[in-house]
Amino acid sequence: MTTEYDGSEQSGRQLIAFRVGEQEFCVDIGSVREIRGWSPATPLPHSPSYVRGVINLRGTVLPIIDMAARLGLPERKASARQVIIVVWIGAQLVGLLVDAVSDILSAPEEAFQATPDTIINAAHVFVSRLLTLDDRLVGLITLDQILPAAEAA
Repeated sequence: MTTEYDGSEQSGRQLIAFRVGEQEFCVDIGSVREIRGWSPATPLPHSPSYVRGVINLRGTVLPIIDMAARLGLPERKASARQVIIVVWIGAQLVGLLVDAVSDILSAPEEAFQATPDTIINAAHVFVSRLLTLDDRLVGLITLDQILPAAEAA
């Protein structure tokens, strides 16, 4: 399913939309390497609560970030229905554990709005802008903020 913005401009930014709980977010499609089904992760000692662990992705150790926990949403048990979006964050591959991939979006830059100032600062860190499509509100995730500074470097 692909959703196009209804504005007059045809070219646009390509995004992958996904659900975490009842909320919808998106990331730039250029950052996405692949989308794969859930596989159990091996926990790592002393890792942040939002790091589910690591998996072996064709010989590469891939950290799995639980997006619900990272975004401060209610935590759920991982299930076979969830998916992992494998993305590049800087030079590192990272898996984002989400409930479902919902759409491929195309929207011009003008379709994005700033995150309201009334939202707490923590939300601004992860959601840089908002995209409104019909009755949907989709938060654009700032991928380079997902990992702590030490891990991203």
